[in-house]
Amino acid sequence: MTAQAISALAYSSDAVSGAAPALLAVRQLRLTDFRNYRQLRLDCGAEPVVLVGDNGAGKTNLLEALSFLAPGRGLRRARLDDVCRRPRGEEPPAAGWAVAATLDTTDGRVAIGTGLEAGRSETSLPRRAVRIDGRPMQSQTALGLHVAAVWLTPQLDRLFLDGATERRRFLDRLVTALHPEHAGDVAAYENAQRQRSRLLSDGNRDPHWFTALEDTMARHGVALAAARADTVQRLDAAARLGVGPFPRASLAMAGEVDRWIATMAAIDVEDRLRGELAASRLRDAESGTTSCGPHRSDLAVRHLDLDLPAAEGSTGQQKAVLVSIALAHARLVALSRGRPPLLLLDEIAAHLDAERRMALFDEVVALGAQSWMTGTDAELFAPLGGRAQILRVADGSIAAV
Repeated sequence: MTAQAISALAYSSDAVSGAAPALLAVRQLRLTDFRNYRQLRLDCGAEPVVLVGDNGAGKTNLLEALSFLAPGRGLRRARLDDVCRRPRGEEPPAAGWAVAATLDTTDGRVAIGTGLEAGRSETSLPRRAVRIDGRPMQSQTALGLHVAAVWLTPQLDRLFLDGATERRRFLDRLVTALHPEHAGDVAAYENAQRQRSRLLSDGNRDPHWFTALEDTMARHGVALAAARADTVQRLDAAARLGVGPFPRASLAMAGEVDRWIATMAAIDVEDRLRGELAASRLRDAESGTTSCGPHRSDLAVRHLDLDLPAAEGSTGQQKAVLVSIALAHARLVALSRGRPPLLLLDEIAAHLDAERRMALFDEVVALGAQSWMTGTDAELFAPLGGRAQILRVADGSIAAV
Protein backbone atom coordinates (compact mmCIF):
# COMPACT_ATOMS: atom_id res chain seq x y z
CA MET A 1 0.00 0.00 0.00
CA THR A 2 1.52 3.31 -1.05
CA ALA A 3 1.51 6.53 0.94
CA GLN A 4 -0.63 8.10 -1.79
CA ALA A 5 -3.22 5.35 -1.48
CA ILE A 6 -3.44 5.73 2.29
CA SER A 7 -3.74 9.49 1.94
CA ALA A 8 -6.44 9.21 -0.71
CA LEU A 9 -8.43 6.81 1.44
CA ALA A 10 -8.23 9.12 4.42
CA TYR A 11 -9.07 12.40 2.74
CA SER A 12 -11.88 13.15 0.32
CA SER A 13 -14.32 15.98 -0.09
CA ASP A 14 -17.39 13.92 0.84
CA ALA A 15 -15.62 12.65 3.98
CA VAL A 16 -14.89 15.94 5.71
CA SER A 17 -18.05 17.99 5.39
CA GLY A 18 -20.71 18.22 8.04
CA ALA A 19 -21.37 19.58 11.50
CA ALA A 20 -19.66 18.35 14.64
CA PRO A 21 -21.78 16.37 17.12
CA ALA A 22 -20.90 16.02 20.80
CA LEU A 23 -19.41 12.53 20.62
CA LEU A 24 -16.87 10.30 18.91
CA ALA A 25 -18.27 8.22 16.08
CA VAL A 26 -17.01 6.54 12.93
CA ARG A 27 -19.22 7.69 10.08
CA GLN A 28 -17.34 6.01 7.27
CA LEU A 29 -14.85 3.14 7.36
CA ARG A 30 -12.80 2.06 4.36
CA LEU A 31 -10.48 -0.93 4.18
CA THR A 32 -8.03 -1.99 1.50
CA ASP A 33 -6.32 -5.40 1.59
CA PHE A 34 -7.03 -5.74 5.31
CA ARG A 35 -7.37 -9.35 6.53
CA ASN A 36 -10.21 -10.89 4.49
CA TYR A 37 -11.34 -7.56 3.01
CA ARG A 38 -10.04 -6.64 -0.44
CA GLN A 39 -12.06 -3.42 -0.56
CA LEU A 40 -14.74 -2.26 1.84
CA ARG A 41 -16.64 0.96 2.34
CA LEU A 42 -19.05 1.10 5.26
CA ASP A 43 -21.17 4.19 5.95
CA CYS A 44 -22.89 4.28 9.31
CA GLY A 45 -24.68 6.48 11.78
CA ALA A 46 -23.43 7.63 15.16
CA GLU A 47 -25.44 5.05 17.14
CA PRO A 48 -24.04 1.69 18.31
CA VAL A 49 -23.19 -0.88 15.63
CA VAL A 50 -23.90 -4.61 15.93
CA LEU A 51 -22.07 -7.01 13.61
CA VAL A 52 -23.62 -10.47 13.38
CA GLY A 53 -22.47 -13.43 11.35
CA ASP A 54 -20.94 -16.87 11.46
CA ASN A 55 -17.56 -17.52 13.03
CA GLY A 56 -14.82 -16.64 10.55
CA ALA A 57 -16.98 -14.19 8.60
CA GLY A 58 -14.74 -11.23 9.41
CA LYS A 59 -16.49 -9.56 12.34
CA THR A 60 -13.41 -9.42 14.57
CA ASN A 61 -11.35 -8.25 11.60
CA LEU A 62 -13.55 -5.15 11.44
CA LEU A 63 -13.00 -4.47 15.13
CA GLU A 64 -9.27 -4.92 14.61
CA ALA A 65 -9.34 -2.37 11.78
CA LEU A 66 -11.09 0.11 14.07
CA SER A 67 -8.53 -0.53 16.80
CA PHE A 68 -5.79 0.73 14.44
CA LEU A 69 -7.41 4.17 14.57
CA ALA A 70 -5.86 4.49 18.04
CA PRO A 71 -2.15 4.27 18.92
CA GLY A 72 -0.65 0.82 19.40
CA ARG A 73 -0.48 -2.57 17.73
CA GLY A 74 -4.20 -3.12 17.43
CA LEU A 75 -6.65 -5.51 18.98
CA ARG A 76 -4.67 -8.66 18.17
CA ARG A 77 -1.18 -7.14 18.62
CA ALA A 78 -0.35 -8.58 15.22
CA ARG A 79 2.77 -7.93 13.17
CA LEU A 80 1.96 -5.25 10.62
CA ASP A 81 2.67 -7.52 7.66
CA ASP A 82 0.44 -10.25 9.13
CA VAL A 83 -2.56 -7.95 8.72
CA CYS A 84 -2.21 -7.91 4.92
CA ARG A 85 -4.88 -9.80 3.00
CA ARG A 86 -3.70 -13.27 2.01
CA PRO A 87 -5.96 -14.55 -0.76
CA ARG A 88 -6.27 -18.20 -1.63
CA GLY A 89 -5.23 -19.61 -4.96
CA GLU A 90 -2.74 -18.13 -7.37
CA GLU A 91 -3.34 -14.47 -6.55
CA PRO A 92 -0.27 -13.06 -4.73
CA PRO A 93 -0.65 -11.78 -1.16
CA ALA A 94 -1.11 -8.05 -0.68
CA ALA A 95 2.04 -6.04 0.00
CA GLY A 96 0.34 -3.55 2.29
CA TRP A 97 -2.96 -2.55 3.84
CA ALA A 98 -4.88 0.59 4.67
CA VAL A 99 -7.60 1.59 7.12
CA ALA A 100 -9.28 4.95 6.71
CA ALA A 101 -12.13 6.51 8.61
CA THR A 102 -14.13 9.68 8.76
CA LEU A 103 -14.99 10.49 12.35
CA ASP A 104 -17.35 12.90 14.03
CA THR A 105 -15.61 14.44 17.04
CA THR A 106 -16.22 17.36 19.34
CA ASP A 107 -13.68 19.27 17.20
CA GLY A 108 -15.49 18.59 13.94
CA ARG A 109 -15.07 15.96 11.26
CA VAL A 110 -11.65 14.35 11.08
CA ALA A 111 -10.27 12.04 8.40
CA ILE A 112 -7.76 9.45 9.58
CA GLY A 113 -5.72 7.09 7.45
CA THR A 114 -3.22 4.49 8.56
CA GLY A 115 -1.62 1.46 7.01
CA LEU A 116 1.49 -0.36 5.97
CA GLU A 117 3.54 1.39 3.30
CA ALA A 118 6.76 0.43 1.57
CA GLY A 119 10.09 1.55 2.98
CA ARG A 120 11.53 4.80 1.71
CA SER A 121 14.57 3.05 0.26
CA GLU A 122 15.48 -0.42 -0.96
CA THR A 123 17.13 -1.24 2.37
CA SER A 124 14.49 0.19 4.71
CA LEU A 125 11.65 -1.90 6.09
CA PRO A 126 7.94 -1.28 5.48
CA ARG A 127 6.49 1.06 8.08
CA ARG A 128 3.13 2.09 9.45
CA ALA A 129 2.04 5.44 8.11
CA VAL A 130 -0.44 7.77 9.81
CA ARG A 131 -2.27 10.67 8.20
CA ILE A 132 -4.70 13.11 9.73
CA ASP A 133 -6.82 15.10 7.25
CA GLY A 134 -4.34 14.14 4.56
CA ARG A 135 -1.26 15.36 6.41
CA PRO A 136 1.47 12.85 7.34
CA MET A 137 2.15 12.49 11.06
CA GLN A 138 5.50 11.72 12.64
CA SER A 139 4.16 9.04 14.99
CA GLN A 140 1.07 7.14 16.09
CA THR A 141 0.74 9.44 19.11
CA ALA A 142 -1.20 11.84 16.88
CA LEU A 143 -4.00 9.27 16.66
CA GLY A 144 -4.54 9.45 20.42
CA LEU A 145 -5.37 13.14 20.18
CA HIS A 146 -8.48 12.27 18.16
CA VAL A 147 -9.42 8.68 19.01
CA ALA A 148 -9.73 6.85 22.30
CA ALA A 149 -10.62 3.19 21.89
CA VAL A 150 -11.02 0.37 24.40
CA TRP A 151 -11.79 -3.23 23.57
CA LEU A 152 -12.90 -6.41 25.25
CA THR A 153 -12.30 -9.72 23.50
CA PRO A 154 -12.83 -13.34 24.54
CA GLN A 155 -9.05 -13.62 25.06
CA LEU A 156 -9.31 -11.04 27.85
CA ASP A 157 -11.64 -13.33 29.82
CA ARG A 158 -8.45 -14.76 31.39
CA LEU A 159 -7.03 -11.33 32.19
CA PHE A 160 -7.02 -11.87 35.95
CA LEU A 161 -5.58 -15.39 35.67
CA ASP A 162 -2.81 -14.78 33.14
CA GLY A 163 0.51 -13.09 33.84
CA ALA A 164 1.05 -9.44 34.69
CA THR A 165 2.12 -8.61 31.13
CA GLU A 166 -1.43 -8.89 29.79
CA ARG A 167 -2.81 -6.78 32.64
CA ARG A 168 -0.22 -4.06 31.96
CA ARG A 169 -1.15 -4.05 28.27
CA PHE A 170 -4.84 -3.80 29.12
CA LEU A 171 -4.14 -1.00 31.58
CA ASP A 172 -1.94 0.88 29.11
CA ARG A 173 -4.84 1.01 26.64
CA LEU A 174 -7.02 2.52 29.36
CA VAL A 175 -4.29 5.01 30.24
CA THR A 176 -3.75 6.08 26.61
CA ALA A 177 -7.43 6.97 26.32
CA LEU A 178 -6.88 9.57 29.07
CA HIS A 179 -3.21 10.42 28.38
CA PRO A 180 -2.62 10.22 24.60
CA GLU A 181 1.14 10.67 25.06
CA HIS A 182 1.30 7.49 27.15
CA ALA A 183 1.66 5.21 24.13
CA GLY A 184 4.78 7.11 23.10
CA ASP A 185 6.30 6.78 26.58
CA VAL A 186 5.62 3.04 26.61
CA ALA A 187 7.18 2.58 23.16
CA ALA A 188 10.27 4.64 24.04
CA TYR A 189 10.77 2.80 27.34
CA GLU A 190 10.40 -0.66 25.78
CA ASN A 191 12.72 0.21 22.91
CA ALA A 192 15.45 1.42 25.29
CA GLN A 193 14.94 -1.65 27.48
CA ARG A 194 15.40 -3.97 24.48
CA GLN A 195 18.57 -2.16 23.42
CA ARG A 196 20.00 -2.34 26.95
CA SER A 197 19.23 -6.07 27.14
CA ARG A 198 20.91 -6.63 23.79
CA LEU A 199 24.07 -4.83 24.92
CA LEU A 200 24.16 -6.88 28.12
CA SER A 201 23.74 -10.16 26.25
CA ASP A 202 26.52 -9.16 23.83
CA GLY A 203 28.89 -8.52 26.72
CA ASN A 204 29.20 -4.80 25.98
CA ARG A 205 30.50 -2.85 28.98
CA ASP A 206 30.74 0.65 27.48
CA PRO A 207 29.27 2.85 30.26
CA HIS A 208 28.33 5.66 27.87
CA TRP A 209 25.85 3.46 25.99
CA PHE A 210 24.28 2.21 29.19
CA THR A 211 24.06 5.67 30.73
CA ALA A 212 22.19 7.00 27.68
CA LEU A 213 19.78 4.07 27.52
CA GLU A 214 19.12 4.04 31.26
CA ASP A 215 18.45 7.77 31.20
CA THR A 216 15.82 7.17 28.51
CA MET A 217 14.32 4.34 30.54
CA ALA A 218 14.20 6.49 33.66
CA ARG A 219 12.56 9.48 31.99
CA HIS A 220 9.95 7.59 30.02
CA GLY A 221 9.52 4.90 32.68
CA VAL A 222 8.62 7.41 35.37
CA ALA A 223 6.32 9.29 32.98
CA LEU A 224 4.41 6.12 32.09
CA ALA A 225 4.27 4.99 35.73
CA ALA A 226 2.88 8.38 36.77
CA ALA A 227 0.21 8.22 34.04
CA ARG A 228 -0.74 4.72 35.17
CA ALA A 229 -0.98 5.88 38.78
CA ASP A 230 -3.21 8.82 37.85
CA THR A 231 -5.50 6.67 35.71
CA VAL A 232 -5.78 3.87 38.25
CA GLN A 233 -6.57 6.30 41.05
CA ARG A 234 -9.36 7.92 39.04
CA LEU A 235 -10.64 4.62 37.64
CA ASP A 236 -10.68 3.06 41.11
CA ALA A 237 -13.02 5.81 42.30
CA ALA A 238 -15.31 5.24 39.30
CA ALA A 239 -15.26 1.42 39.47
CA ARG A 240 -16.14 1.42 43.17
CA LEU A 241 -19.55 2.84 42.24
CA GLY A 242 -20.48 -0.14 40.07
CA VAL A 243 -22.70 -0.03 36.98
CA GLY A 244 -26.21 -1.44 37.41
CA PRO A 245 -26.01 -5.22 37.99
CA PHE A 246 -22.28 -5.26 37.27
CA PRO A 247 -20.11 -5.57 40.40
CA ARG A 248 -18.15 -2.88 42.14
CA ALA A 249 -14.40 -3.21 41.79
CA SER A 250 -11.23 -1.71 43.21
CA LEU A 251 -7.97 -1.20 41.33
CA ALA A 252 -4.43 -0.51 42.53
CA MET A 253 -0.92 -0.59 41.13
CA ALA A 254 1.52 -3.08 42.63
CA GLY A 255 5.22 -2.65 42.01
CA GLU A 256 8.44 -1.13 43.27
CA VAL A 257 8.38 1.91 41.01
CA ASP A 258 4.69 2.41 41.84
CA ARG A 259 5.56 2.63 45.54
CA TRP A 260 8.21 5.22 44.75
CA ILE A 261 5.76 7.26 42.67
CA ALA A 262 3.32 7.33 45.57
CA THR A 263 5.83 8.76 48.06
CA MET A 264 8.48 10.69 46.10
CA ALA A 265 8.71 13.54 43.61
CA ALA A 266 8.97 12.39 39.98
CA ILE A 267 12.48 13.78 39.53
CA ASP A 268 13.65 11.84 42.59
CA VAL A 269 12.06 8.65 41.24
CA GLU A 270 13.94 9.17 37.96
CA ASP A 271 17.24 9.47 39.83
CA ARG A 272 16.50 6.38 41.88
CA LEU A 273 15.54 4.32 38.83
CA ARG A 274 18.72 5.40 37.02
CA GLY A 275 20.75 4.32 40.03
CA GLU A 276 19.00 0.96 40.31
CA LEU A 277 19.48 0.22 36.61
CA ALA A 278 23.19 1.11 36.74
CA ALA A 279 23.73 -1.01 39.85
CA SER A 280 21.95 -4.05 38.36
CA ARG A 281 23.85 -4.32 35.05
CA LEU A 282 25.90 -7.36 36.05
CA ARG A 283 22.93 -9.10 37.67
CA ASP A 284 20.72 -8.37 34.65
CA ALA A 285 23.39 -9.67 32.27
CA GLU A 286 23.54 -12.95 34.18
CA SER A 287 19.76 -13.38 34.47
CA GLY A 288 18.84 -12.08 31.01
CA THR A 289 16.16 -9.82 32.51
CA THR A 290 15.76 -6.20 33.58
CA SER A 291 15.23 -6.49 37.30
CA CYS A 292 13.84 -3.03 38.03
CA GLY A 293 11.36 -0.78 36.26
CA PRO A 294 7.66 -0.22 35.52
CA HIS A 295 7.66 -3.26 33.23
CA ARG A 296 7.52 -5.31 36.42
CA SER A 297 4.40 -3.61 37.79
CA ASP A 298 1.03 -5.32 38.04
CA LEU A 299 -2.60 -4.24 38.22
CA ALA A 300 -4.37 -5.58 41.32
CA VAL A 301 -8.17 -5.88 40.99
CA ARG A 302 -10.70 -6.91 43.64
CA HIS A 303 -14.34 -7.88 43.31
CA LEU A 304 -15.71 -5.65 46.08
CA ASP A 305 -19.18 -7.21 46.30
CA LEU A 306 -17.58 -10.58 47.06
CA ASP A 307 -14.58 -9.07 48.87
CA LEU A 308 -12.01 -11.20 47.06
CA PRO A 309 -9.36 -10.82 44.36
CA ALA A 310 -10.92 -10.85 40.91
CA ALA A 311 -8.84 -13.92 39.99
CA GLU A 312 -10.60 -15.97 42.67
CA GLY A 313 -14.07 -15.39 41.26
CA SER A 314 -15.83 -17.68 38.82
CA THR A 315 -15.44 -17.20 35.08
CA GLY A 316 -18.74 -15.33 34.95
CA GLN A 317 -17.82 -13.15 37.90
CA GLN A 318 -14.46 -12.26 36.32
CA LYS A 319 -16.22 -11.34 33.07
CA ALA A 320 -18.67 -9.14 34.96
CA VAL A 321 -15.82 -7.32 36.73
CA LEU A 322 -14.06 -6.76 33.42
CA VAL A 323 -17.19 -5.28 31.81
CA SER A 324 -17.76 -3.14 34.91
CA ILE A 325 -14.23 -1.70 34.64
CA ALA A 326 -14.65 -1.01 30.92
CA LEU A 327 -17.93 0.83 31.48
CA ALA A 328 -16.51 2.81 34.41
CA HIS A 329 -13.56 3.75 32.22
CA ALA A 330 -15.89 4.87 29.40
CA ARG A 331 -17.67 7.15 31.88
CA LEU A 332 -14.35 8.52 33.08
CA VAL A 333 -13.14 9.24 29.53
CA ALA A 334 -16.46 10.93 28.69
CA LEU A 335 -16.08 13.25 31.69
CA SER A 336 -12.38 13.93 31.10
CA ARG A 337 -12.32 14.36 27.32
CA GLY A 338 -15.87 15.44 26.64
CA ARG A 339 -16.68 12.31 24.66
CA PRO A 340 -16.70 8.57 25.40
CA PRO A 341 -14.22 6.24 23.71
CA LEU A 342 -15.02 3.86 20.92
CA LEU A 343 -16.01 0.60 22.59
CA LEU A 344 -15.04 -2.50 20.64
CA LEU A 345 -16.82 -5.44 22.27
CA ASP A 346 -16.12 -8.79 20.60
CA GLU A 347 -18.61 -11.60 21.36
CA ILE A 348 -19.77 -9.57 24.33
CA ALA A 349 -23.38 -10.77 24.69
CA ALA A 350 -23.01 -14.55 24.59
CA HIS A 351 -21.69 -14.93 28.13
CA LEU A 352 -23.87 -12.34 29.89
CA ASP A 353 -27.27 -13.11 31.34
CA ALA A 354 -30.33 -11.21 30.09
CA GLU A 355 -30.23 -8.65 32.92
CA ARG A 356 -26.60 -7.77 32.34
CA ARG A 357 -27.03 -7.67 28.55
CA MET A 358 -29.84 -5.17 28.96
CA ALA A 359 -27.79 -3.13 31.43
CA LEU A 360 -24.81 -3.10 29.06
CA PHE A 361 -26.92 -1.95 26.12
CA ASP A 362 -28.66 0.74 28.21
CA GLU A 363 -25.33 2.04 29.52
CA VAL A 364 -23.77 2.22 26.06
CA VAL A 365 -26.76 4.15 24.72
CA ALA A 366 -26.86 6.46 27.75
CA LEU A 367 -23.16 7.24 27.36
CA GLY A 368 -23.66 8.24 23.75
CA ALA A 369 -20.82 5.87 22.90
CA GLN A 370 -20.52 4.35 19.47
CA SER A 371 -19.99 0.78 20.58
CA TRP A 372 -19.15 -1.86 17.98
CA MET A 373 -20.40 -5.25 19.17
CA THR A 374 -20.12 -8.65 17.51
CA GLY A 375 -22.00 -11.91 17.90
CA THR A 376 -23.26 -14.93 16.03
CA ASP A 377 -26.86 -14.69 17.31
CA ALA A 378 -28.76 -11.56 16.29
CA GLU A 379 -31.52 -12.38 18.80
CA LEU A 380 -29.21 -11.56 21.71
CA PHE A 381 -29.17 -7.96 20.52
CA ALA A 382 -32.94 -7.64 20.19
CA PRO A 383 -33.16 -5.23 23.17
CA LEU A 384 -31.17 -2.76 21.04
CA GLY A 385 -33.88 -2.70 18.38
CA GLY A 386 -34.34 0.84 17.13
CA ARG A 387 -31.28 2.05 19.07
CA ALA A 388 -28.50 0.47 17.02
CA GLN A 389 -27.47 -0.43 13.49
CA ILE A 390 -27.51 -4.20 13.06
CA LEU A 391 -25.39 -5.44 10.16
CA ARG A 392 -24.75 -8.94 8.86
CA VAL A 393 -21.19 -9.86 7.93
CA ALA A 394 -20.59 -12.65 5.42
CA ASP A 395 -17.75 -13.46 3.02
CA GLY A 396 -16.10 -10.05 3.29
CA SER A 397 -19.31 -8.11 2.69
CA ILE A 398 -21.72 -6.29 4.98
CA ALA A 399 -25.47 -5.76 4.67
CA ALA A 400 -28.15 -4.34 6.93
CA VAL A 401 -30.29 -6.85 8.80
